[in-house]
Amino acid sequence: MSDYSPMPTEPENIPAALMERFNSGQADAMMGLYEEGAVFVTNSGVAVSDPADIRRELESFLALRLPMKAHARHLIVSGDIALILLDWELEGTGPNGQHVHLKGSATDIAHRGVDGRWRYRIDNPYGTRFREQY
Repeated sequence: MSDYSPMPTEPENIPAALMERFNSGQADAMMGLYEEGAVFVTNSGVAVSDPADIRRELESFLALRLPMKAHARHLIVSGDIALILLDWELEGTGPNGQHVHLKGSATDIAHRGVDGRWRYRIDNPYGTRFREQY
């Protein structure tokens, strides 16, 4: 039995599910946020869709062992699709004893599956940051 809530049945509950699962520190919990075929955009702007690549990206965040704070700045829903502009922040002392402060504004797409639960279809954690190269 898991220690986290099931995926939300309402799109406005996606940020809470994200924080709960991220703050669990468990990669398996985080992977439950993504539907099959989901895409994750890396820090360098590369879109990955292989679940092993998504897990590696998530594990790099989880390895910091810092709590996530997040809130949806905008949530726009059309049927079974939701566009989420999510401001997030990680701050504290990292595993190496150094102060860490990461933040971003994610641009995400969530989809309501046939089970009625919302999961990420596209997760772009740095969605509003300018990139010089794609």
